[in-house]
Amino acid sequence: MRTTQKLEKYGRVDRDAVKAVGERFHHRGRGAISNQTGRFEPETREAYDDGWGTIEDEAPPLRTTLTKETPRTIITFNRSPDIPFDRTINPYRGCEHGCVYCFARPTHAFHGLSAGLDFESKLFYKPDGPRLLEQELSRPRYVPRPIALGMNTDAYQPVEKRLELTRRFLEILSAHNHPVTLLTKSALIQRDIDLIAPMAAKGICRVGVSITTLDGKLARLLEPRAAAPRLRYQTVRALSDAGIDVTVMTAPIIPALNEEEIERLLEAAADHGAVRAGYVLLRLPHELKDVVQEWLVQHYPDRAARIINLLREMRGGKDYDAQWYQRGSGVGERARFIAARFAKAARRFKLNEVERAPLRTDLFRPPVLHGGQYRLEL
Repeated sequence: MRTTQKLEKYGRVDRDAVKAVGERFHHRGRGAISNQTGRFEPETREAYDDGWGTIEDEAPPLRTTLTKETPRTIITFNRSPDIPFDRTINPYRGCEHGCVYCFARPTHAFHGLSAGLDFESKLFYKPDGPRLLEQELSRPRYVPRPIALGMNTDAYQPVEKRLELTRRFLEILSAHNHPVTLLTKSALIQRDIDLIAPMAAKGICRVGVSITTLDGKLARLLEPRAAAPRLRYQTVRALSDAGIDVTVMTAPIIPALNEEEIERLLEAAADHGAVRAGYVLLRLPHELKDVVQEWLVQHYPDRAARIINLLREMRGGKDYDAQWYQRGSGVGERARFIAARFAKAARRFKLNEVERAPLRTDLFRPPVLHGGQYRLEL
């Protein structure tokens, strides 16, 4: 389907034709409509009727596969000045939640895979990650700063229930009092409250829960295998009741789709015990613009062109602008209006009132591996 080309060229589409094709190829329980070729591939493939009539058949079930990954290091460092952490650990690549808007989708191109259905069905996991973490924390020159656990793809996606990789990372970080932050849209994080609550009490852990919409139907389309909105708010309450300060991220804000819910999302966050809130304007780097535009044409053909045009308006006329400090909020009158509206709602519901102290690093005690030496503490 060349729906994105039609949107870019004409600002309108043949809705009936696109919907008919999309219904044949859309996989139930998946976010992306298709599996467009990654940007590094020399060839592009698309469905073609070869005369046998099989193109009319419904898409077969799409099963999730897991591939073992053996990296040499587990902590990834970054120098982006507009994000509040300089290092991350991602137990998984790809994410079965299938959120159509996920900014990490284009990273699958580095594996020769698609940002579409491949991203949510061909997953990679790092079973040696906990061992590597202990090695890296034990290095004499290692300087502790908060590790963002699962910032690229959700550390609590469905496969975590079986593999428990994220829990193993938390056990190591907890044992050595290393600061960590978590952001998820899964209720599975409640499993690890026994680890997270004591860390939060020490001032070495913070948690965020991402909630995009209160509309169950929209949530099933936007993020088909993530926890339902009501379960996420129940998770906020469970974390809060355990003494953990929770931030609710209303991310992403999509104009003319979930933008109208800002006040309701923040009110529900406050009602369930959240103390802070934040947002990010929808970002469309690389192949993600094609994935999202195709999804909009399939599910919201009556407003697809309007949403894309509003996003471009807030990106200086482009699908995406990666400039630091602007990529998360956009530019222009409408972007300023969203920012002001969000700030007003946060004040109204008494969110973001208390200035947070930095996570503590002074409690960190490095692992001592077999044959290693203890550090001399001065």
